[in-house]
Amino acid sequence: MPDAVEIVDYDPAWVAVFTALGRTLRESLGDIALRIDHIGSTAVPGLAAKPIVDVQISVHSLEPGDGFLVPLRALGYVYRADNPERTKRYFREPPGQRRTHLHVRRAGSFAEQFPLLFRDYLRSHSAAADEYAAVKRRCAQRFRHDRQGYVEAKDTFVWQLIRQADGWAQQVGWQPGPSDA
Repeated sequence: MPDAVEIVDYDPAWVAVFTALGRTLRESLGDIALRIDHIGSTAVPGLAAKPIVDVQISVHSLEPGDGFLVPLRALGYVYRADNPERTKRYFREPPGQRRTHLHVRRAGSFAEQFPLLFRDYLRSHSAAADEYAAVKRRCAQRFRHDRQGYVEAKDTFVWQLIRQADGWAQQVGWQPGPSDA
């Protein structure tokens, strides 16, 4: 049976976890990584989340993968070649270590910008983040042992938020800030 979907209160330690990961990744990848960013719910102060740190690594190209594939594998990350999302390359934590997701995306692509905008919007709009937390808790309770069901159940709300985030981005002239690592 897959792990249960668990949403926990925000943990300030997630920042330190990302900082250590980011440092290690930057040392290993060097200039291959144009950006290394803390994304996902654990990157939004105060937001309840699954206790999984998500890291986005932006690169010039997803092919050939050896530029990032070899160093990430050398660190013990497990490449998930079966990931169906074609806009990224996906890695999981080394066996026995804290749950971590690495998302390698092409710099400047919509796929790279989307999680940065979503994160920054939620960081700037605490009421939206609180509402998102409530949606996630309801979906996790309903789909506790069905990760895909959980993701699909919150999709409509996520797309509503991204539409709001896009309007906000146009209004304030949002652009991604500097890389987190």
